[in-house]
Amino acid sequence: VQLQASGGGLVQAGGSLRLSCAASRSTFTRYATGWYRQAPGKEREWVAGITSGGMGSTYYADSVKGRFTISRDNAKNTVYLQMNSLKPEDTAVYYCNTYGLRVSQVRGSWGQGTLVTVSS
Repeated sequence: VQLQASGGGLVQAGGSLRLSCAASRSTFTRYATGWYRQAPGKEREWVAGITSGGMGSTYYADSVKGRFTISRDNAKNTVYLQMNSLKPEDTAVYYCNTYGLRVSQVRGSWGQGTLVTVSS
């Protein structure tokens, strides 16, 4: 299933953005979904995840805990990442993907991602 991330842009430090990850069919109720990011010159890292069952349990990397919120809208086949109190170090290309038992076990190919730039 092709996942499409969108919603990136340029924002000042302290600002907010909401990213969206849309699937072509019901996917997120079957598989856990994560947001990942890759900053220039760095490896891709996991940022947040939501499990497939019920409303979904959420998990966050320490670097974004308390600032980012992942959520899911099953009717729209969309997963969101609400990013508040953004910092320049949040600048990266953000991707979404489903994963297996571990966040590193991504199931799909990486799309183009969406660029988030946070200015100081």
